[in-house]
Amino acid sequence: MTFEPRMANPAQILPDSFKGMGHLMAAVAKGGLSATTAELVALRASQLNGCSACVQSHVEALQGAGESVDRIVGVSAWGESPYYDEAERAALALTDALTRLADSHDAVSDELWREVTKHYDEKQVSALILQISTVNLFNRINVTVRERADKPSWKQA
Repeated sequence: MTFEPRMANPAQILPDSFKGMGHLMAAVAKGGLSATTAELVALRASQLNGCSACVQSHVEALQGAGESVDRIVGVSAWGESPYYDEAERAALALTDALTRLADSHDAVSDELWREVTKHYDEKQVSALILQISTVNLFNRINVTVRERADKPSWKQA
């Protein structure tokens, strides 16, 4: 398998598309979700989708924010890791459910919804849903074009 990109990133080819994604990201940032939680769920979705460029990017962001190696590495096995509080666990569980929609008839069960809404208000839940969904969009684009983890296009510009 080659690790060379198949093409330039579609957001670079169609720059107006990135404006829309940028608006989504800006809205998420105003949703009251902690930056750490936003990055943890982004890392988890990227792991599930096999997006190495996004995994790399979110690991770097978490490192830059001062997160411990234990918490960063533990995301891959968050359900068995002692490093997350109940709210983070709910966010990570929602990430798994939204990223793996096809794996379950009732991907976001009432029980999961109750757990998420126990820890986050409506604005934060909205930010969480949009963060997970937007990261899934980026993952799908980057995996398709084989965006490189060591030379992502967003660092080349």
